[in-house]
Amino acid sequence: MGLLYTKFYMDFDEDEWDQISNNPIIFQTKKDGVSLEIEDTSHKSYKLIFKIGAKFEMFRVTGKFRLIWNDDDIV
Repeated sequence: MGLLYTKFYMDFDEDEWDQISNNPIIFQTKKDGVSLEIEDTSHKSYKLIFKIGAKFEMFRVTGKFRLIWNDDDIV
């Protein structure tokens, strides 16, 4: 299970992602090779590339966002 914390809210392209849940917030990819670039709370940048059907969870936690995904969903 992948886990990162960021201070930045992320927008998800409607052509690449569907929001499938509001509580918790969960997005799912519509196609292969969808990428996200994330800067964590220590300012380290990550580029994640997801397979089709991959899910990505986002929780708001005291001034930051906790991001969770299944490592098997990463290319």
